[in-house]
Order: sequence, then structure tokens, then C-alpha cells
Amino acid sequence: MDNTETVVTKDQIINALKTVFDPEIPVDIYELGLIYDVKIRDKKVQILMTLTSPSCPAAQSLPVEVKEKIERIEQVEEADIEIVWDPPWGMEMMSDVARLELGYF
Repeated sequence: MDNTETVVTKDQIINALKTVFDPEIPVDIYELGLIYDVKIRDKKVQILMTLTSPSCPAAQSLPVEVKEKIERIEQVEEADIEIVWDPPWGMEMMSDVARLELGYF
């Protein structure tokens, strides 16, 4: 059996994360710099992420959407999404793609 069919890659996870958008900002959460870490262990994925602020209106829905998108990947059995506040998110965490999209260049 070809093991590559059963192993999820970080690129697959990132591609899924790029389909999740902050409802207030028209940029995906990966480019916004909200994803701090992606850990893959067998068929389980752990995501450490933050939000733009503790009072973000999407605080309840965004982690659920991330979990659902990651678990749609065939090779993933379970996704654990953890919201962290350290370090606090800042605009300097945005990628060049996000800065360009939001007109910060």
C-alpha cells in the first residue's frame, strides 16, 4: 500500500485554512497571520491560532469552521483547534498578500 495516500501534509492543511475568512476582513485567516502553528501526528491535526482581538465577533464560529474544514481532508481523523492569546495578534503578522489586499502597501 502506498503510504502517501494516508498521510496528510502541511500543504493540505494550509490550503484548507486558506478557505476560512475572517468575517470582518476580506482576507483568509492564514494570510492574516492568525495561524501560529500546525502540528500533524498520524491522522490528527492540532492548530494553534488566535483571533484579531479577544472581543472578535467570530470567536465562537471561526474555530468551529477551521475544525470542520480540516476534518474534511480525507486523511484527517480529528482536528484540535486551540485559541491562544500569546503572542497577541498584530498587523505586522499579516503576510505581504494580506497587506496588499487590504491596501497597506
